[in-house]
This record gives sequence, structure tokens and C-alpha cells, in this order.
Amino acid sequence: MQSFRTEIENPIVEKDILELERKIQLFKEGKIDEERFRSLRLARGVYGQRQFGVQMIRIKLPYGKVSSEQLHRISDVSDEYSRGRLHITTRQDIQIHHVSLDRTPELWAQLEKDDITLREACGNAVRNITASETAGIDVAEPFDVSPYADATFKFFLRNPICQEMGRKFKMSFSGTDDDTAISFIHDLGFIAKIKTENGVAKKGFKVLLGGGLGSQPRHADVIYEFLEEDILIPNYRECFKNF
Repeated sequence: MQSFRTEIENPIVEKDILELERKIQLFKEGKIDEERFRSLRLARGVYGQRQFGVQMIRIKLPYGKVSSEQLHRISDVSDEYSRGRLHITTRQDIQIHHVSLDRTPELWAQLEKDDITLREACGNAVRNITASETAGIDVAEPFDVSPYADATFKFFLRNPICQEMGRKFKMSFSGTDDDTAISFIHDLGFIAKIKTENGVAKKGFKVLLGGGLGSQPRHADVIYEFLEEDILIPNYRECFKNF
């Protein structure tokens, strides 16, 4: 359980994992109640199962992008900490079931060796940001929405404004008007658009707000027919520099 402490290069990630380990111990000692512990572990991708003593781990993959190295890492972790089976979700995540609670910090540390996070994959936070599965290769798309989904993911990850929300919040980016990322059922949905003004083509998004499923499903409302790319998130160009 101690080995990961010297292997994680990112101190923010290391702090996250050590905090999870510490809270697990406090919970086992009865020093924090179940509700407080539940909120903390959910924000770190650790979800309780109906089966006693085991957890489901949700891996957060922004817009479904995953490398071969990451897939190998996820497979190895599943073999080591679970039953060797993976579940792919509708939000372009991967879930691992039947993991011992005590081993979740160690599992997370193993995944972080290939920059795979669990942070805010569950709980009342900004969940995984999804995108069209053909983003970047769709001949009909005005432009690739992947960098925008990636930048939005990075902006909200560990952002203080979305750690204790009243409800989970879901966002998507669609590459075309076919809306393959189903913006109309999301809290916020973005559809790629090009607008030409004075002979200059500008990138932006049609923005939909307030969609959802559940017991009272509703179709999202259009709040912008065109929102320019540079006001999508603060300092958006800084978020693109390593894409």
C-alpha cells in the first residue's frame, strides 16, 4: 500500500490518493460517518456495489479517448485487482467491478502511471465529458471538437466550483448537426458550427441547456445559436497548447 507514494510524479494526484487512503482508514475506525465518506469516495470514482465489501471503480476517459498503453494498463489493473472483466459505459468511461475498498488507492495509483484518473467520475460533480465517436474523422464536421472537449475536461477537473454540486452535471460535444453526442439530453450540449462574417469564418458552437433523462425527462433548450470558441471557457487557448 505504501509503494505508490514514491512513484507518482504529480503531487496533486498523490495528495488525492493519500487522502482517499486516509479517509478509508478513518471510516473503518468509525471516525467519519458513512454519508461523509460516501461523498468523498464518489468524487474519487469509487462507487459502492450491492455485494458486501466490494466497490465499482469508474475510470474517467475524457471524450472516450484512450491510448493502447492506457488500455494495457487498465487491463492489467483489472486482472490484478478485480476479475479481469471491464464494462464500457454510455459516457465513454470504463468500469471495474468487485474491487476491495482497501485496495482502491493502490489501484488508482497504478492507473495514474499512464495518466488515467478516477477523479469526479462519480458523485455530484462535472462527470465525464463526452463527444461524437467520429470526432476528427467525420467528413461532415466543420471542425474537430476533441480539443474543446479536452480543454473543458481539464478546466473542470478538480475545479473548486464543481466539487459539491447539488446534482451531477453532464456535458457533450457533437461534431455535426446529426448530434451524435446527443446534446439535447445533456445539462450542457455543444454542437460545432462555423459562422462567416465579413468573409471571415469563425468557429463556435450551438449551445443547448437543461436536457436530461430520469423520472422527468426533458429536451434541452437552445440558449445560443452561435457561441464563439474563445468564450467557451476562460483562457481556452492555454488549454489547447498541449493537444
